[in-house]
Amino acid sequence: METKKDLKLAVLIDADNVPYANVKEMFEEIAKYGTPTFKRIYADWTKPTVSGWKNVLLENAITPIQQYSYSTGKNASDSALIIDAMDILYTGKVDGFCIVSSDSDFTRLATRLREAGMKVIGIGEKKTLTPFITACDKFIYIEILKKEIVSPPETGKKKTLKNAKKTVAEPLSKIDPEVIKLLTDSITDLADENGWAFLGELGNLMLKKKPDFDSRNYGFAKMLPLIKSINRFEIDERDTGKHNIKHIYIRKK
Repeated sequence: METKKDLKLAVLIDADNVPYANVKEMFEEIAKYGTPTFKRIYADWTKPTVSGWKNVLLENAITPIQQYSYSTGKNASDSALIIDAMDILYTGKVDGFCIVSSDSDFTRLATRLREAGMKVIGIGEKKTLTPFITACDKFIYIEILKKEIVSPPETGKKKTLKNAKKTVAEPLSKIDPEVIKLLTDSITDLADENGWAFLGELGNLMLKKKPDFDSRNYGFAKMLPLIKSINRFEIDERDTGKHNIKHIYIRKK
C-alpha cells in the first residue's frame, strides 16, 4: 500500500475488541499512512472492562464516545462507530479510515467505505476473522507493533545499553508454501521479458491480493530480507544515478 504523508485519516477505535497496551506504537504505525484528523474511541465507559483505556486517552488526544449498552448481548458501540463513520464520510473531510477492531462485524462498513473511494486500514489482533481483513486495503496485526525489549546489561561486565541484547517477539506466522506461492505468482504477474519484477510494485500487488501481508508477521522488518531468506529468487540492485538510491528487482531462479 502506497504511503501518503498528507492523507487525512479518521481513526475509529472499538475499545471492546482491541487491547490498549500498544496505543503509542499503533499511532506511530498510522502516521506512516497519513495524518489522523479524527481520533475517536467507542465504549460504555461505565464498565470496568474498559478502564485501562482511560489512562491513554489524554496522552494520545483521543476523544471518548460514550455509548450505553441498552440490552445484554448487543454491542451498542459498534453501531455508534458505524454511524460516526458514515457521518464523517459525508463531510468529505478525510481521504481514508483506520478502523481499530478485531470484530468482523465491521466488514460491511469497510466495504462500503472503499466503495466510496476511501482507503481503509484495519488494525486488530491475529484472531481477527478473514472477512474483515479482506474488506480492508491493508490490515495490520497489533501483535507486530510491540516494541523490542532491551535486556539489561550483564552483571560484572562493561556492557552499555546500546549494545545490550534485544529480545524480539516471536513471528506471528511461518513462511509456508502459501506465502511462497503468493510471492512467486506476483513476480510472474509483474515480470518483464527477462523475468524481473520491481520490488516496490511487488509489495503493492501482494498487499492487494492479501491485505494482511506484512514482512513483520514473519519476523522480518522489511520485505527484501524475507525474500532473501527463502533462497529461491535472484535479486538485482540497480543504480538510479541518485546518491545511495537503488531500485531492487526480483526474479525466480
